[in-house]
Amino acid sequence: MGQIHTLITQLGRDQAKALQTDPDQRSLVDVAAAVLEEERQELGITYSGFALTALPHRRLPDDQPWERRGHKIRLLIEPGRLPIRNGGFKLYGVPYGSRARMILLYLQTRAIQTDSREVELGRSMHEWLDRMGLSVGGQTYRDIREQASRIAACNLTFAWEDAHSIGFEKGSIVKGGIHFSTNGGAEPGQGSLWEDRVLLSEAFFRELKAHPVPIWEPALRHIQNNSTSIDIYIWLAYRLHSLNRSTPITWPAVFEQFGAGYSRLRDFRKRFIEALQLALAVYPDARVDVEEQGLMLHPSPPPIPERKFAQLCR
Repeated sequence: MGQIHTLITQLGRDQAKALQTDPDQRSLVDVAAAVLEEERQELGITYSGFALTALPHRRLPDDQPWERRGHKIRLLIEPGRLPIRNGGFKLYGVPYGSRARMILLYLQTRAIQTDSREVELGRSMHEWLDRMGLSVGGQTYRDIREQASRIAACNLTFAWEDAHSIGFEKGSIVKGGIHFSTNGGAEPGQGSLWEDRVLLSEAFFRELKAHPVPIWEPALRHIQNNSTSIDIYIWLAYRLHSLNRSTPITWPAVFEQFGAGYSRLRDFRKRFIEALQLALAVYPDARVDVEEQGLMLHPSPPPIPERKFAQLCR
């Protein structure tokens, strides 16, 4: 992917695109060029646990928990229930897909920027979606509302393993619900929220402050509909800048972290490489080689320079 960014810089988008014979590569040129043209320096923040594990990509049965294993870390997400207006409680399955990831990104970023676990959502759904770079429409509103309810209802357990013990933290992400008006979202600007603020749980906020991963928010906006590429981008943002030397990652290890939903490594590998190329298109400084045995990760600058990270967090 570094060659595509170089071609765009030297020749421009149109000529770089004309040199590609594969339609998918031409699409990647468009994404890479759009990222290179970005002038915004908006900061995104996520918890390091989400760089090593991830939410599911597709919907699970509502009563089914989700468990993923990363390098010396495990994630368990359990479905939960929220009260409903007519009495009783409704079961919500675990959050999934790109919309859930973007909601979490927004909540975590605002909490770190304000140094408060109370996050302002804005006066309308239109404003909230606009901040996340998502188009406003009836289906988008329904998707966001559904994923927000799942985030509010679920319980998370992150378990860290070392040579001698296992430590874990269990709790919810959000303390209290994320509520929307029942008639909002039909038209832009009409998705009024019942409450303008949401409170992150104390345990989650504490871990987020202790282990933040800075990312470049405009990059994720260009891959917002591809949950696998979002996960890969966040993983690379966490791993690459901390490397002291080139580090191989075998395909079985990649499969263990990212291969949920695939029964065969062969099928997973093809789809992963496609998602990886999209993630690299929005991370111009990332240096990653795809090899027969796996990936070779090379030391690379973070998406947000540390000096800029400190400035944007003030």
